[in-house]
Amino acid sequence: MTASHTATGDTNLTRTPEELVGLLSSLRNNVSRVFLGKPEVVRLALVALLADGHLLLEDVPGVGKTLLAKAIAKSLGCTFHRIQATPDLLPGDLIGTNVYNQTTSTFTFMPGPLFANIVLADEINRATPRTQSALLEAMSEKQVTVDRDTFPLGPPFLVLATQNPYEFEGTYPLPESQLDRFMLRLKVGYPDRKAERDILLQHRGGEPVDELKAVLNPNDVVALQRYSRESIVSVPVAEYLLDVVDATREHPDIKLGASTRAALAYYRACQALARIDGRDHVRPEDVKELAVPVLAHRLMTKAWDQGGRDDAAPILQDILTKTKVRI
Repeated sequence: MTASHTATGDTNLTRTPEELVGLLSSLRNNVSRVFLGKPEVVRLALVALLADGHLLLEDVPGVGKTLLAKAIAKSLGCTFHRIQATPDLLPGDLIGTNVYNQTTSTFTFMPGPLFANIVLADEINRATPRTQSALLEAMSEKQVTVDRDTFPLGPPFLVLATQNPYEFEGTYPLPESQLDRFMLRLKVGYPDRKAERDILLQHRGGEPVDELKAVLNPNDVVALQRYSRESIVSVPVAEYLLDVVDATREHPDIKLGASTRAALAYYRACQALARIDGRDHVRPEDVKELAVPVLAHRLMTKAWDQGGRDDAAPILQDILTKTKVRI
């Protein structure tokens, strides 16, 4: 009994470096056609994809979080399911259930929306903790277990989640274990005046994302992920990355620092960013740029003792200022 979604089509995942660079450029341009005015957000969103991680998009309603997720999904030519998180959503609604067949007197597993290459969990913090926890195994192990059966997910398998950090009524804040499964957390922000004008004009005839065509297939995504992991990380750069991670564990304003899993996510994200920027090696600037997107949502500050959730971004900026690059 199987219910997995794997890369299909050409089983040969070998691509030349030139082909992979072309695929990456096509993907970036395709997403940017409909998600206007935020090239840096697109760039960092693709870091999660190439690093084989999950992405949390956090900001106020109406700034394009869901649009970005849809644009990435449609550009990849992968199976895609959207989940609208609500308080009455149950774990079985995500994973699926065993249904009894009276004709054969057997149970048949009916897979839920988690069985897709790209899963969009819209307003994830509206789901109850019990339902949120159903995502943990899928995001961490890329598999789900129902009764005694285990079903693989992907490759590729990417969860794109959105949430509004300013609305608290009817929401359930993501626990630390759930946040730790997201490789990056990005804030989208408002577009500038010119981009917003272009958005208005672009949407006069309907939703542009609905007309978006796939420029990659699942095998292309897997090939790009493998290509990303070939990025060279020199010993001094790796030591610098670890110095930043260690500093989060020793900073007086941080109660719980970055874990080893966070360090590994940080490392792989830097490798992916190097490829996206057209390099075969990671630079200290990559480590600096990704510190907040990769680590801030994983840190527990001293403000949590007073019942609040303080943004760790300023603390990380302080750490980066004080941590020197090893030569």
